[in-house]
Amino acid sequence: MSTGFSSSSCRFADYFVTCGLDTESGLEPDELSGENFEQSPLRRTFKSKVLAHYPDNVEWNPFDQDAVGMLCMPKGLSFRTQTDIHKPQFHSFIITREDGSRTYGFALTFFEEVTSKQICSAMQTLYHMHNAEQYEILHTPPTPRSPEDTRSTPQQLLAAPSLSRLQRFNSYDISLDTLYVSKCICLITPMAFAHACRRVLEQLHQAVTSPQPPPMPLESYVYNVLYEVPLPPAGRSLKFSGVYGPVVCQRPSTAELPLFDFPLQEVFELLGVENVLQLFTCALLEIQILLYSQHYQRLMTVAESITALMFPFQWQHVYVPILPASLLHFLDAPVPYLMGLHSNGQDDRTKLELPQEANLCFVDIDNHFIELPEDLPQFPNKLEFIQEISEVLLAFGISSEAKPQCSEGQSKLRVFRSGDMASDKRNGNLASSPLNSYLLRENQTIARLQALVKRTGVSLEKLDVKEDTSTNKDSKVQCDEEELKKHQLNIRVREVFANRFTQMFSDYEVFVIQPSQDKESWFSNRDQMQNFDKASFLSDQPEPYLPFLSRFLETQMFASFIDSKILCHDDEDKEHTLRVFDSRVDKIRMLNVRTPTLRTSMYQKCTNIDEAEKAIEMRLCKIDHTALHPHLLDMKIGQGRYEPGFFPRLQSDVLSTGPTSNKWAKRSAPAQWRRKDRQKQHTEHLYLDNDQREKYIQEARNLGTTLRQPKLSNLSPSVIAQTNWKFVEGLLKECRNKTKRMLVEKMGREAVELGHGEVSITGVEENTLIASLCDLLERIWSHGLQVKQGKSALWSHLLHYQESKEKRDATPAGLVPPGIIHDTERRKSDAGCAMPPLKVSMIQDMRHIQNISEIKTDVGKARAWVRLSMEKKLLSRHLKQLLSDHELTKKLYKRYAFLRCDDEKEQFLYHLLSFNAVDYFCFTNVFTTIMIPYHVVIIPSKKLGGSMFTANPWVCVSGELAETGVLQVPKNTLEITFECQNLGKLTTVPMGHDNSGLYAKWLVECVMVRNGITGHTYKFPCGRWLGKGVDDGSLERILVGELVTNTETEDRMCRTPPMQQSPGMMRRFVTISPNSKPKLNTGQIQEGVGEAINGIVKHFHKPEKERGSLTLLLCGEYGLVWALEQVFQHGFKSPRLFKNVFIWDFLEKAQVYFESTEQSQMTQDENWQMRVRHFCHFMHAINSTPRNIGKDGKFQMLVCLGARDHLLHHWIALLAECPITAQMYEDMALLKDHSLVNSLIRVLQTLQEFIITLEASLVKGIGI
Repeated sequence: MSTGFSSSSCRFADYFVTCGLDTESGLEPDELSGENFEQSPLRRTFKSKVLAHYPDNVEWNPFDQDAVGMLCMPKGLSFRTQTDIHKPQFHSFIITREDGSRTYGFALTFFEEVTSKQICSAMQTLYHMHNAEQYEILHTPPTPRSPEDTRSTPQQLLAAPSLSRLQRFNSYDISLDTLYVSKCICLITPMAFAHACRRVLEQLHQAVTSPQPPPMPLESYVYNVLYEVPLPPAGRSLKFSGVYGPVVCQRPSTAELPLFDFPLQEVFELLGVENVLQLFTCALLEIQILLYSQHYQRLMTVAESITALMFPFQWQHVYVPILPASLLHFLDAPVPYLMGLHSNGQDDRTKLELPQEANLCFVDIDNHFIELPEDLPQFPNKLEFIQEISEVLLAFGISSEAKPQCSEGQSKLRVFRSGDMASDKRNGNLASSPLNSYLLRENQTIARLQALVKRTGVSLEKLDVKEDTSTNKDSKVQCDEEELKKHQLNIRVREVFANRFTQMFSDYEVFVIQPSQDKESWFSNRDQMQNFDKASFLSDQPEPYLPFLSRFLETQMFASFIDSKILCHDDEDKEHTLRVFDSRVDKIRMLNVRTPTLRTSMYQKCTNIDEAEKAIEMRLCKIDHTALHPHLLDMKIGQGRYEPGFFPRLQSDVLSTGPTSNKWAKRSAPAQWRRKDRQKQHTEHLYLDNDQREKYIQEARNLGTTLRQPKLSNLSPSVIAQTNWKFVEGLLKECRNKTKRMLVEKMGREAVELGHGEVSITGVEENTLIASLCDLLERIWSHGLQVKQGKSALWSHLLHYQESKEKRDATPAGLVPPGIIHDTERRKSDAGCAMPPLKVSMIQDMRHIQNISEIKTDVGKARAWVRLSMEKKLLSRHLKQLLSDHELTKKLYKRYAFLRCDDEKEQFLYHLLSFNAVDYFCFTNVFTTIMIPYHVVIIPSKKLGGSMFTANPWVCVSGELAETGVLQVPKNTLEITFECQNLGKLTTVPMGHDNSGLYAKWLVECVMVRNGITGHTYKFPCGRWLGKGVDDGSLERILVGELVTNTETEDRMCRTPPMQQSPGMMRRFVTISPNSKPKLNTGQIQEGVGEAINGIVKHFHKPEKERGSLTLLLCGEYGLVWALEQVFQHGFKSPRLFKNVFIWDFLEKAQVYFESTEQSQMTQDENWQMRVRHFCHFMHAINSTPRNIGKDGKFQMLVCLGARDHLLHHWIALLAECPITAQMYEDMALLKDHSLVNSLIRVLQTLQEFIITLEASLVKGIGI
């Protein structure tokens, strides 16, 4: 066995520490721990001190006294009497340095008798004071009894059992009781070998408490672990000696998953598979997570497990698995965090005051329960994933539901399992598998899974309980059975989790956007750069994955993962995680080349569990290295003796320095090299090479936002203020980045042409971005809250404002302060005075939300209000108004809160103002089932006013989501208001009249429709007559509308044109003379057709959720119908001066001609006859419709149906050849020019690849 290690190894442990009661400084109450003085002195906490640490300092890991002291004994000292002694408690902790690197601590806390007379008498005094106070409070009978009297006779004990027994338990009498105080021994190590450290500490403690003294002085063992035990090299195992037995640890190789040594079994037993997966999803989406338990080790185990299961991604934010009591103010950090809070024996979750819960995942570990934030998306393939994990757990006899822990900390299941195993060790399949039936009885998830399993054709009955591998190799395996089991279970579960990501992101490299510039400038512009083609990646994904993936791609952890991919070009550079992940992805790709699976949602199970498990078993069977054994040190006679039962102060002179010559720690190597080696060792945790890390650290310092852990040392107000200031800056930066990202996405093509990010944004993605904006607002509003009310800080602020506003409005008019007038301002709008714009009122918008019965929670209401304000382009303005009530803000927020930092607040509102530059429909598109009031106004032409008009008009409003039936409009007012389910974005308004009365001719200019909640106003231009014998004789028309944009003078920052296609050439030709019909030349007509077709092609190339209105592209201004109208009107002969001839007349004549030729059996090919038959069939169907549509309306219908059935180009070919054309068109007409007709046919053919679905209103009453 070798002991010679390369110089790049470093030590297993950096420090050995003892913490506890400093008898010199006496009892100091620990105010920071927030303990109250009503509690009896034995229940109070007192300050603990670091009593000693060896060596004094290590250059590569400077000793952080405050942090170690706080985390070794996070609650401070506790005192007990002999009646209430606890077993030693083990817990681990983590210290995160500024550069993101980590050090681990492993602590064993036990109770030791207090020998100092002063301390005992101080405790007695505290008791006297406490009892005096208590008796006063309790209004006891006038004869005060001292605590001793209460215990004087058994009769008294029986008389008041509850009180006296409690006092016996909580009291201290110096003459009768022995006082014990907590003490802690701790190892600080560079890597988390939890099991090994626990064994070392337990054996050291055992040496002190056992009746026989240990074989050698304690110093020998501590010296050995500090200086003579190296870290095992990657892929190797190491054995060293504790006081009583060997300790084994093993480290994964660079091709395996990173080191992880906490028991996953415990996490699944505490929470159950379903909850673990929900918590895992929250962590991946960087939601704030608060773990809650009265066991420090449970907090650490759950936190470390969840972050380890995320491989290859890493948690990028505040990470404090054990939050010391003195740092509770840190819970209002407005950033994603993963923190663990000690429950201090308080089982009542309701008493816990949490600053913000809108986006919080609260995990009550001891009660096996978890509170999730609203609208948490499902992890992809959740059911199959749960089943795969459950199968792994079942093989180890672990239920997939959370189970109450039995008091000995052993679940009945584990006891049950080992008993069975012992009775039948060779038989891995426990006879007739009682285990399975036991579990199935116990557990509903498995019942649900069984149903799923039956569908997939696997049988749970055949699930073997894993054969106990260790029994076959008892002679070989060097660690105990439990330990081997832990390793096997851990690696199996981790492989299953890692496999999910390798499957999900197997082709991620294709979508990584490599920077075009050098690393320097890439670093400096990091925030503005897009590093991953999210839209294309998502468009490849199965629909059910999208809600989760679109949010996950927005996280910091995903961005950092892709950044590290961009920074490492060759395998040498790659950090450990990335290298392992990429090699796995390559494997999957190789497999997929042989058996190509398209991106399906087929669930691929994990296949490489066995080899991962073998690697671990190999290391444990054949130990690679054995460290030097402990030996006697050069100590003076008498040193190293100690009193049994007390952990002594060790001899610092022998422990302060290591051996001068040691094969593996070449002391001659300069310190910086050793530091480099250590950092190399650490790359498994840090995952950054030095230069990158330097850069990142610089960046982190400059931005001041990447806080990984609060400063644990000095908790002066100035440090707290500085931390809060960092948060404020961070929030502002995040706001800037979010608004910019949302605008770039929203502006789509225009932005791309300007050289910004990606091309398109999918509906899912827009929703994700808005949801993350809502989350940011909630975090801003809960920063520095004085008093927590309700789950949503933003909504609670709005309600306060609403209340105070309503109070003020109730005051007499003269008393309203002058600053409030702007609330009632009306929006100016170019919709004409026919429809006065809605009043801008924040309170009114709140009432709309409060009236929506579907939204039940405060968080939901706040989000809906944000969406509505975004859609109305009022978000910045509303929030400015909300914050203009300074008195209210002062009342609700502490001085350091973001909302009370004036400059930052102003900048934040300014960033939000930029949203007014684009049109969002994030309210209309999401709340599709709510009732919305609509207001309709018909505007007749001013020149020929409809004052004499006698018929009864009607309209019907149609939108993307639904349409209304026919609505009668009173002819005297010409306006109606009605309420119906959300119609979505409005598209068409069919309108007409019943032709009754003497004067039933009516010239209509337009119809205006307004959504009463969002204020969106749509204009449906008409400009034609409705009536028999006038214009084209139409009694009804289908009007196509567009959204009217508000041109507001006060914040005309920048406006994009409406969302439809940009104003092409056609608008420029046509606007020359709006009244007289312009004569377009053939070039312009061709261009018009080209643009119209182009619009339709672009429409179909957008993701489905993003398409505008197709009706607008067909029948709207400069749409396809208009363009073909120009084609047919070009060179059309007008027979007499006063008679209008319509294209429809020409088409009818052509129809008559075709029908007659078909009768006369002129020899034409089959194709021609087919086209003719179609054409005549459509003409006939449209002419015989019961609707009163005029000739132009019929032409519109024909074009729409022809486009839908891909027949337009056939018809143009037919009509160009038809003799009727020769009669009715001039020679220069477009239809007579062969080359022009051919190019027109080619353009129309491009529509063939699209499936065109027409809106119902366009083809009502036609049964084709």
